[in-house]
Amino acid sequence: MATRSGNRQQANSGGANTAAKPAMRKPVFIKVDQLKPGTTGHNLTVKIVNANTVLSKKPRNPSSLRVPARPQQNTRIAECLVGDETGSILLTARNEQVDLMKPDATIIIRNAKIDMFKGSMRLAVDKWGRIEAGEPATFVVNEENNLSLVEYELVNVEE
Repeated sequence: MATRSGNRQQANSGGANTAAKPAMRKPVFIKVDQLKPGTTGHNLTVKIVNANTVLSKKPRNPSSLRVPARPQQNTRIAECLVGDETGSILLTARNEQVDLMKPDATIIIRNAKIDMFKGSMRLAVDKWGRIEAGEPATFVVNEENNLSLVEYELVNVEE
C-alpha cells in the first residue's frame, strides 16, 4: 500500500517538472463597438476624452482596526470617457490607475471587463488586468456612439 501511494507522488511530482510550459497567446485587440454586457477579457487601445474624479477618500483610522498595520492609501475613483474610432465608453479607474488618466492620452487596456452600473455598461480593470500608457494614437474618438448611454434591462424569460 505504501509503495503505491509513494509511486503516485513521485509520478505526479516528476510529471510537473518535465512538462513544458504552454506558449503564451498573443492578445487579440478589439474595438469599443464590439463590447457587450457581462463580458470579460477585453484588450483595447483607446484614447482618453476626459477624466472626472468621483471619489477621493482618506483611509479609516488604523488604530480602530484589529488587522496588522499596513500602509494606508487614499481610495481614488475616476470616471473617464475613453474610446476609439468606432465608439466610446465610460471607464472606471481605481487608485493608481487614476494617475494614467490624462485627457488626450492613449492607453492600452488588457483583460478588462464590462460592469453594469444602473443599467449601463462601464469598462473596468480589476487586479487581473492592466492599464499602461501607449503611443499617441492617430484616430479621432467617436463620441456619437457612446455605449454607456445605452440602457439595458434584465428580462427573465419563462418557458
